[in-house]
Amino acid sequence: MTMSLVTGEPNGHPCTECAIRRLSVCAALDNAELRELAHLGRHVHFAACETVFAQEEITSSFYNLLEGVMRLYKLLPDGRRQIVGFALPGDFLGLAASARHNFSADAIGSAMLCQFSKSAFARFSEDRPDLLRRINELAVRELSQAQDHMVLLGRRSAEEKVATFLVGWRDRLVRVSGPSQRVPLPMSRQDIADYLGLTIETVSRTFTKLERDGVIEIMPGSIGLLDPARAEALAAA
Repeated sequence: MTMSLVTGEPNGHPCTECAIRRLSVCAALDNAELRELAHLGRHVHFAACETVFAQEEITSSFYNLLEGVMRLYKLLPDGRRQIVGFALPGDFLGLAASARHNFSADAIGSAMLCQFSKSAFARFSEDRPDLLRRINELAVRELSQAQDHMVLLGRRSAEEKVATFLVGWRDRLVRVSGPSQRVPLPMSRQDIADYLGLTIETVSRTFTKLERDGVIEIMPGSIGLLDPARAEALAAA
């Protein structure tokens, strides 16, 4: 286990100067409340492929992703893996309708999160309606993403599925880091296949076809959207 822990506000990274504050649950808090919240949490670092929490584990903590990308997945009864989403900085993880996690989360690369005790965070949020509204907003967004994913899995064309994923991933990255001609893809082709309900061979062939058709350019660890309008048309089909 290579996870390291840092309690409180690490030097050089106070909550009031956090780059993803505007995207996270903390957007609902003023500076005084942020300082109070900082004493309830700790920064946790995970190396690539380390598990943050596992499916069916009792939910004891909430997590605010600060840096990196997380892979969220369920293990099916037959042993197959279904990726249900990818978390980006600003995402709040651990909320569940039951007392146990209904999916697993691990780090795709190096990741840093704020970890809060579930009970301590619940007490902190009790008399803060703005924070509760913000949590509700994030929960509604997560539900909307889950519904979009259900529709995506029902699409007939692999090309439509891959295009929808690339356009949606680009749009999410824009919220975090702004527009860019390159779309980083830290996840593997197998991860994308498990998210889209396709085989890795189909995903690889579809990437190659989209590149051959001039829609994308495949680069190490990323793609370039050469024809965003065509990609968006495929995604909207």
